Amino acid sequence: DPASAVYVGSKGKATREVGMISNEHRLPAEAPEAELLALVARLNADTAVDGILVQLPLPAHIDADKVIAAIDPAKDVDGFHPINAGKLAIGQKALVPCTPSGCLLMIREAFQAIGGDISGAEALVIGRSSIVGKPMAALLTAASATVTIAHSRTRDLAAHVARADIVVAAVGVPHLVRGAWIKPGACVIDVGMNRITTADGKTRLTGDVDFDGARERAGWITPVPGGVGPMTIACLLANTLSAATARAAA
Repeated sequence: DPASAVYVGSKGKATREVGMISNEHRLPAEAPEAELLALVARLNADTAVDGILVQLPLPAHIDADKVIAAIDPAKDVDGFHPINAGKLAIGQKALVPCTPSGCLLMIREAFQAIGGDISGAEALVIGRSSIVGKPMAALLTAASATVTIAHSRTRDLAAHVARADIVVAAVGVPHLVRGAWIKPGACVIDVGMNRITTADGKTRLTGDVDFDGARERAGWITPVPGGVGPMTIACLLANTLSAATARAAA
């Protein structure tokens, strides 16, 4: 997957920059599921490995849920394992998905800049994936925000956006969120990463939010690319350090 290849390269570069050892295991696209599960089992058993992630998406013949469930939860630095997801949902300490973690850090910093607090704020999460939407909602709930989850079947999305002090868009639809919908002063986090073709036939990346329109009204807004992506990688490094520290103390 071309986008994944770029992302894997960025992860490897970041881990090396902070002095971590980063190893990539590349299997051919036609590799059987059993081969990938065997590799995960070897990494689980390797005492030199503190963190494991399987870059998604996987080929269609491989069950991604089965592969993620095979990862040792203590080494699950993507935070996707059902045990980590369950702990997050009930407020227990867990390895948390990196993108929502990065989003929350930026939201906290935005509110702190004006001496405010997330507690009691109206938060709208657009998207209900297990990778971003659901864990993002759980993190905001734990921070005492009042959280609404919107999705493809939500009626009158504009009205939900207009009420929100915090908008996290993670649905994968270019410019779904119009600038005119944004509540003045709101904190807008755009997780969308959509490749579109421009009038001159070139392609570019754009988010789920109409950035040019939204920036006129938002108090804070993340660009695409260059906003959430670097934070995701930073939180991956933090998760890896947490996993290593916990294993060393065990």
